[in-house]
Amino acid sequence: MCTVALEDLKLGSTMSMNYKKIKKRIFDIIQIGQRDDTLSKVFDIFIVIVILINIAAMFMGTFKEMSRFNRIIDIAESITIGIFCIEYILRIWTSEFLYPKVSKAKSVVKFLLSFDGIVDLLTILPFFFLSGFIAFRMLRVVRIFHLFRINAYYDSFNVITSVLYEKRNQIISSVFIIVILMLCSSLCMYSAEQYVQPDVFDNAFSGIWWSISTILTIGYGDIYPVTILGKIMGALIGVLGVGAVAIPTGIISAGFVEQYTNFQKYNSAKVQRMTTTLTIDSNSPLIGQTTNSFEAEKEKADVIVIIRDGIVMIPTDDTKFKEDDVIVYQDEI
Repeated sequence: MCTVALEDLKLGSTMSMNYKKIKKRIFDIIQIGQRDDTLSKVFDIFIVIVILINIAAMFMGTFKEMSRFNRIIDIAESITIGIFCIEYILRIWTSEFLYPKVSKAKSVVKFLLSFDGIVDLLTILPFFFLSGFIAFRMLRVVRIFHLFRINAYYDSFNVITSVLYEKRNQIISSVFIIVILMLCSSLCMYSAEQYVQPDVFDNAFSGIWWSISTILTIGYGDIYPVTILGKIMGALIGVLGVGAVAIPTGIISAGFVEQYTNFQKYNSAKVQRMTTTLTIDSNSPLIGQTTNSFEAEKEKADVIVIIRDGIVMIPTDDTKFKEDDVIVYQDEI
């Protein structure tokens, strides 16, 4: 009797281990950006194709000329949404591997509230409420963001996000300048044009549309000044607008140059084998420490990249280290 019970216990343990292995393997496959895993790469390509088919079906459904293909379009959309549903369920099911430090229930909640989880949900939800509120129909646009989620795990998109994050303060400041300029130009144009065009410039905010189209150099021509003073101010504001819009463009361009230089430095250092790697474990005092403070402690050390979850990141001065990060740095001579 004890022997049978022991065999049943071993069988149950084996089945449990096999179940966990299968679950972990599914997680590895559906996890985006696993470049060393062939099945995962194939799955990524498959999902991209499914997303493109879904988006194409959504766009084609808006053309009256394509009405005779509505049946095919509906079938394509239904199949792709079905695939999204399966993927969403699998991601919920395997979320414990995405957040291994918390319980299963908390890992599910964390995934559902994460960017990926919200995008997945909003990708699926509109399909079942197309005949309901207009807000649900508008949510179909979120399907396009599905592509961003795929691309976010690759270096090309990671460079863009790194630049935007590193230059966020400068970009916010430049956008703030543009907003102030819009408000001032709207108020000035209202003062100059309210008596001549009371229907067009009836309050201080009525010139916002004109200021936006002028400062951003769009110039629709639906609202424009007719007085001499208004035209003079319009010309000045237009010139200022060109300069104001160029500020964030220059900041972002400079950021790309810096990141490209860092990539070149990293590749050059790799070729010369002058880099040192350091893996951060759970007990490391480096957890939470910034790149800047790390370089200060190491004196002439230069952090080139951080490898996080298999993704190469170009660090900023205030990038904080996390557990399992691999720091690639170079001791400058």
